[in-house]
Amino acid sequence: MERRKIIKAGILIAVVGIVVMGAVGLYLLNMPHRNVQKANADYSLSSSQIVTEYLTDKESANKKYLAEDGDSKILKVSGIVSKISEDFIGQKVVLLKGVDDKAGVSASFTKESNSNADKLKVGQTATLKGVIRSGASYDKDLDLYENVILEKSNVATK
Repeated sequence: MERRKIIKAGILIAVVGIVVMGAVGLYLLNMPHRNVQKANADYSLSSSQIVTEYLTDKESANKKYLAEDGDSKILKVSGIVSKISEDFIGQKVVLLKGVDDKAGVSASFTKESNSNADKLKVGQTATLKGVIRSGASYDKDLDLYENVILEKSNVATK
């Protein structure tokens, strides 16, 4: 008799646990996401400025632009379009880089904003808006500079 009560209690706890985990999973899946393009930019700057900030003092720049909670700053970055390419899933990637800069700003577009990248031409000045994911740095082993990475990017309208 005592053994049955323990088994029933164990089953009840397992069922409640599964229901709670399912509810939390559904909440996280359907949680509203920040609309980067409709939100105001936290900073407006040139590609040269942000690259210089990161190469000069990476820790300070990370504190300024990146957030530990995942809601990193929204940036409007202006610069010369140096390269336009596609990533492995067919999304446009635009590189803004000054003529004498060691690194640039690599902006990945989304499915919704991909067509706006088609309007850009190499050599023109453009302003892009997106969420920063990582800063510029120098890799000693490979002897090359890594670009600032923007995600959820689009051509800035204002």
